[in-house]
Amino acid sequence: MRVFRGLSTPVSTPSVLTIGNFDGVHRGHAALLERLVAIARAQRLTAAVLTFEPHPREFFAPAAAPARLSILREKLELLAACGVESTMICRFDAALASLSAEDFITRVLLGGLSMRHLIVGDDFRFGKNRAGDFALLASFGPRLGFAVESMPEILVDGGRVSSSAVRAALSLGDMHKAARLLGRPYIIDGRVVHGDKLGRKLGFNTANIHIRHNPLPMTGVFAVEVDGLDEKPLYGVANLGIRPTVGGVRPLLEVHLFDFDRVIYGAHLTVRFMHKLREERKYPDFDALKAQIALDAQAARSFFTAEAQRREGRRDHA
Repeated sequence: MRVFRGLSTPVSTPSVLTIGNFDGVHRGHAALLERLVAIARAQRLTAAVLTFEPHPREFFAPAAAPARLSILREKLELLAACGVESTMICRFDAALASLSAEDFITRVLLGGLSMRHLIVGDDFRFGKNRAGDFALLASFGPRLGFAVESMPEILVDGGRVSSSAVRAALSLGDMHKAARLLGRPYIIDGRVVHGDKLGRKLGFNTANIHIRHNPLPMTGVFAVEVDGLDEKPLYGVANLGIRPTVGGVRPLLEVHLFDFDRVIYGAHLTVRFMHKLREERKYPDFDALKAQIALDAQAARSFFTAEAQRREGRRDHA
């Protein structure tokens, strides 16, 4: 997938385009992107995405902006996995926010991105004061030579799939519902960095993974699967949060991998959060913390054993 930043140089390749923040790239996004790729292939055009950095809500009200489900790197990886061929990252600033809906169509979508076909969600709004909508796009299309279509909302268990719904599930620790909405378990990517070696002192070696999610969409202790070290996922237990027992402030992701003792500093890992074990809490001393980590590790192992047995049972009944 080709990635472009800014609109200073117009894209000359005609495209089938969609626009959005695509935070988390959930099942609703995936359905839209599947349609995008199908049309692009049928018309021999480029399947393209226009997304924004920062998120518009971070620009207008940074203190009230929601926690991001995915940082930019994760989002780009997920878009590429859906078959997107080109992503334009457009800086959301005062100049862009002040563009009228009509100028956004002519200067950005047509002049900057060579759009020939546009697919948007049925609630898509754009331009200054969010004045533009699907009806405006449909009225401009025949005159300016582009087609436009809207995607209906995607429902899961009777509810609309959205980034907000995913955040709500994560904040409640409902990893199963979050996975249903996303179409996969929730993931965080990051590189293994040196930490304070506290896990080693407690008898549980941990991989300290540098993350850029701040604020976090969730905190707690989780049973996790980790990709990036072996052909198959490795199992472990992870703490995502600030480590209140040691007076932490900045969010950290620490993963203890079961039956694993290799040095992996610098490795880039993908952590899949499969099941929430408990909330973070502050312990009176390191002995109490060490005892709890042992219980957490055993609970995570038990979860994966039960999952393996359930999968084996389904195969037996297939």
